[in-house]
Amino acid sequence: MKRTLRFQRKYLCIPYVIFLILFILLPILLIIFYAFTDKNGFFSVQALVDFFSTTTKVSILINSVFIALQTTILCLIIAYPLAYFLADKKINRNGVLITLFIMPMWINFVLRTGATRDLLTWLGINGGRTPYLATLIGMVYNYIPFTILPLYTTMLKLDKSQIEAASDLGATPAQVFIKNIIPQSLPGVTSAATMVFMPTMSSYVISDTLSEGKITLFGNSIYISFSNSQWNTGSFLALIMLIIIFLSMLATRKFSREPEVRGGTW
Repeated sequence: MKRTLRFQRKYLCIPYVIFLILFILLPILLIIFYAFTDKNGFFSVQALVDFFSTTTKVSILINSVFIALQTTILCLIIAYPLAYFLADKKINRNGVLITLFIMPMWINFVLRTGATRDLLTWLGINGGRTPYLATLIGMVYNYIPFTILPLYTTMLKLDKSQIEAASDLGATPAQVFIKNIIPQSLPGVTSAATMVFMPTMSSYVISDTLSEGKITLFGNSIYISFSNSQWNTGSFLALIMLIIIFLSMLATRKFSREPEVRGGTW
């Protein structure tokens, strides 16, 4: 009977394997194929040569990284204290406040961006005069819920006994924050930064709408390439994006692990 159950359990992973092959592995293989072939399907590195020989494409990548870093830093600066206070049961007993901050995620992405454009225009900030500022505000507004949620989840798991012990032993509030709270919340910070940085680089709706087409991000380049049926160029750009995602995941892997708490010490 046990052998029969074990034999049947193996088949439970079949739908998951099929999903991985069809929607993850196969698309990646297609991207790699088109990135290193020409229009006739023969091996070619022309897309690679065109990318690194064109200063415009490289500058778009650098500009996208810069905007993504700015958006990530601003989101963390705003979301970190909010998440810390929202995780306090005395302030947010029933979790209602965190729901209010996450509610914008329930609204359609395009509708949110259009509403942001109308609001910024009413405030005198538009893509015609201040495209960079309008784009940055739109990025922060759209991605700050993705920053608050992982930070809030991590803040709920803070070891309050360590914080109280540090205060009782004479540590100042600044020392408690730097040496105790930040190390404990580092997995949430890493998760939040990852959820903001990469989507910002690959986004094109926000920058295209709020800057009125004056700011082109890396996601815009990929979209334009595929829209013009430039499959080889678009696939190579998408491959670069995948490499950046992979490198960022490797760089943040050790920081995403939650510290083990044993006997009040790590």
